[in-house]
This record gives sequence, C-alpha cells and structure tokens, in this order.
Amino acid sequence: MTGTDIGILHPGAMGAQVGAQAAGAGARVWWLPQGRGAHSAERAGAAGLRPAASVAELAGTCRIILSVCPPAAALEVARLVAATAFGGIYVDANAISPAHARAVAELFGTRAQVVDGGIVGGPPVGPGTRLYLSGPREAAEEVSAVFEPTLLQPRVLEGPVGQASALKLAFASFNKISYLLAAQSFALADAHGVLSELVSLAGHAAPGTLLAKPEQVTNAGPRAWRWGPEITEIAQALTAQGLPGDVADSAALLFTRWAELKDTADPTLEQLISALHDD
Repeated sequence: MTGTDIGILHPGAMGAQVGAQAAGAGARVWWLPQGRGAHSAERAGAAGLRPAASVAELAGTCRIILSVCPPAAALEVARLVAATAFGGIYVDANAISPAHARAVAELFGTRAQVVDGGIVGGPPVGPGTRLYLSGPREAAEEVSAVFEPTLLQPRVLEGPVGQASALKLAFASFNKISYLLAAQSFALADAHGVLSELVSLAGHAAPGTLLAKPEQVTNAGPRAWRWGPEITEIAQALTAQGLPGDVADSAALLFTRWAELKDTADPTLEQLISALHDD
C-alpha cells in the first residue's frame, strides 16, 4: 500500500529488513531511535527508515505499527504503544505464545486493532520468508496488502489472535530444537572420537538432516540468545494445552549455553560443542 505510514519496533536484524521491504513497496516506515544503539541506527539508515522523536509521535503518525523484537520484550513494547493514543493496527510479529498474543490484544482494548503475526524464515533479503497473520480479518488483510509486492510473503489465517503465534511456535518447536539435538549428537560423537564418522554416517543414512550438515548447525550459535526465550514460549504454549513442555524447557536452558556466541560472526562447531559441556 503506497503511502501508508508504518512503524517498526525495533530495527534489529529482522525488523530492519521487514521495514526495508515495506519502504521498498512505497510505505513511509518509521522507527524509534530513543534507547537504541549505534547498530540499530545503522540498520535503520540502511533500510531507509525515518526517525520518530518519541513513541507518541510514532503512534500519532503511523497507521500500522509492527513489533519485531525478542519475545521477552514483546509485552513491554506493546505497553509502550498502548500507553499512547494509538488507534491504528498493532501487529505483534514476535515469537510469543498464543496466551501472550491475547494478552497483547487486551492491552489495547477496543481502541486499536491487534493482529497476531508470526514470521517464519530469516530476514527477508531473498524469497522464502513468510508473515502469517490472524485476528480481525480486515485489519489482517490491510497489513497483508502492504507486503504483497515484497519478498516478505504474507499469509492471512482464518481465526482469532493466537492462531499465527501457534503456527509459528509449532514450526519452531521442531525446527529450532533440531539444531540443539544435532549439536548434542555431535558433542557425544566428538567425546568418543567418532565425530567425522557420525557426519559420514548421517550423509549416508540421513542426508537431508542437520546431522549431515554440521556447517549449518553453527548458525544457531549467534541466534541462541534469542532462541532460548522463544523456546520458553513454546514450553508455555505446550503446557497450556495439557502437553508436556519438558523437552522445550530443557532446550531453553541448553540454548543459554550458547548465549555468549551472540556477537560471534562465524562460530565453529568446536565452540558449540565446548559450550554444551558441563564445567
């Protein structure tokens, strides 16, 4: 939708690229420099985002605000916007549980329309990343229209707030924990001196899996600081439905062991394996 004013909170690696896609499609995209660091400013500038002086100014300017932040900060960001007079469409596109998505909607009451969002895939610098949307149909369709001509592929789901988050977490439960399972297998094999044999075996018996692609498993290292809280949201979503959350809880704890790799551009498999060992 050419000319729509959109706010991005905040321009991290994902948020900046989401904003860049909207800006490239003709939207005026705003961000909030207040409280953000130099890296955020660099990403925002590269993405063509416009600075807003305050949350109130951003809320008063924008028709749509997208929250794209670490899951642990989702409610805090929503409260900041809900404390303003914002009356547009608020999209929580974070990896949070359906219950937390509904809690976000409750913060706004009837003053603003809240759309539940789930981004599946990496930052949209190429095709393949999807934005799932659920909640008020007309509002979800309006958000979808912004991204239709972009590399971020929108999909509107039938159903209330919580549906998109449930789909996102159901996929992440398998996808992200699989990185940890592969790393544990590598660590066990390495401890017994058969790591190369394990990779060779996986290439023969399970060629399409992460177990056959250790170079892909290392991608989880710099993301683990964010994935840990996301896995905690998965555990909460599981237990809310009477399903066991033990595996997800354990995975969240293990992901914290890789948190120190947050700013490591190209971690090695040896670093991931070392971090999994008890001191």
